[in-house]
Amino acid sequence: MKNNIKLRNIGNSDLRVSPVGLGCWQFSRGKGVIGNYWGSLDEPEIKEIIKTSILGGINWFDTAEAYGWGASEQTLAKILVELNTSPKDVITATKWMPVFRTAGSLMKTIHKRLEALKPFPIDLYQIHQPYSLSSISAQMEQLAQLMDQGKIRYAGVSNFSAKSMRIAHKELKKHGYSLVANQVKYHLLYRNIEKNDILETARELGITIIAFSPLAQGILSGKYHRNPELLNKISRMRKYIGGFKIKELEKSKAIIDLLQKLSEKYQATPAQMALNWLIHIAGDSVVAIPGAELYESVQRGVVDAFQYSTPATDHSIAMYEVVDYIYLSPVRQSTDFHYYTINRDAFNELPDDLKRMVKELCFMRIFK
Repeated sequence: MKNNIKLRNIGNSDLRVSPVGLGCWQFSRGKGVIGNYWGSLDEPEIKEIIKTSILGGINWFDTAEAYGWGASEQTLAKILVELNTSPKDVITATKWMPVFRTAGSLMKTIHKRLEALKPFPIDLYQIHQPYSLSSISAQMEQLAQLMDQGKIRYAGVSNFSAKSMRIAHKELKKHGYSLVANQVKYHLLYRNIEKNDILETARELGITIIAFSPLAQGILSGKYHRNPELLNKISRMRKYIGGFKIKELEKSKAIIDLLQKLSEKYQATPAQMALNWLIHIAGDSVVAIPGAELYESVQRGVVDAFQYSTPATDHSIAMYEVVDYIYLSPVRQSTDFHYYTINRDAFNELPDDLKRMVKELCFMRIFK
């Protein structure tokens, strides 16, 4: 594993992670409704993906109970062992599925999660969705008990609103703990957390945002725009839920074209540009967990993204040129992401399709 990667803390924990981790939903082996969202990868393929990730500097993995109902966790642990990976060298995060369950299920099922990931501990345990039959207070009390007992190290949530995240943080504080992460959807084509207070609240409370689907499930790599025939290889559920409809791809084409243009300028790939933007746009507050179905994709689109850099004079441009030119730029440097501006002359020079996209994405249409 490369040791020149600048690690970041997850929230106020002592979990030190690479800015990009590996999402493991695609290791579900096609089991269950959620697991069937992806095709079933063979173990040799998964092994190459994990091996390439570790060699490239990735030191943490995010999985979940619902990913094949334990299949992803078991496969991840099995392959890490086969790769002679020590539990102290990687960080493992998983999630409890709360749908149709009460908070008591957290304690009752924790042995299954620990067994699935054995010998790797649960460094970060997250509430997968905000849909438990129990209150947030009851769920946080159970997580606190799990930390008291040493069964998990830290607690997080996933898909929680700003209000629910704040409540969870407050409730854990009553037990002497802090909420360290909120895992949400965030990428260049989906920036809702900048306007619904999730990002602002996370920064205020010192909670790390873990961005899932940071490449829009591969759309931001540009491969589906360049070769639409690849759409025939993805599952029907993924095609209609993940934004792969032809109209949706046509809508994002202007951004993909510009990412390609910028990637040529900075000698990177569109995926690297998109990930690099994401893990720098809010300082150290956002980390990303892209998945991968091919080990080559890990190297080209994931590993190289956080190692990729430009000459010092171009570094800030490379980080923000995508958002400055395609979308908008912050009016001021602060935790307030509600207000944006774009230069009128630059806007007028944009193609019509890009103008429409900017108008759709501008939260406040302030022009200089």
